Amino acid sequence: MGRRYARESTMKLLYQMEMNSDFSDEIVNIFFESNNFSISEKEYVEDAIYTIISNLKEIDQHIMENIEGWKLHRLARIDLCILRIAIYEIIYREDIPVEVSINEAIEVAKIYSTDESSKFINGVLGGFVRRRDKNE
Repeated sequence: MGRRYARESTMKLLYQMEMNSDFSDEIVNIFFESNNFSISEKEYVEDAIYTIISNLKEIDQHIMENIEGWKLHRLARIDLCILRIAIYEIIYREDIPVEVSINEAIEVAKIYSTDESSKFINGVLGGFVRRRDKNE
């Protein structure tokens, strides 16, 4: 099924963890037992989840710096998860072009959230990339 399926699955797992405030290995293991993945899909999900969890404060700080007039806890949880995955890809996955990460986040938001959310996510990620590029 590919990378999009892996992204969507990562978003679903991250959303479940966020809603239950449970970021444990047990939840990850149950998720893998309940779903079928190719080797590359499973590797993506594992890397994404564990990297995001390990760097959650840094990733969330990047989000907070780019959501003018909003507080992190006020964001729709689904949008927060989509943003976390996209920022993970932009920062930690050099094999994925930035444009692909942003476009995929927008497409996932269109499926699982609202049209307004996809525009919001595009704006946040665009701001993040501009700020990052300016600082490099």
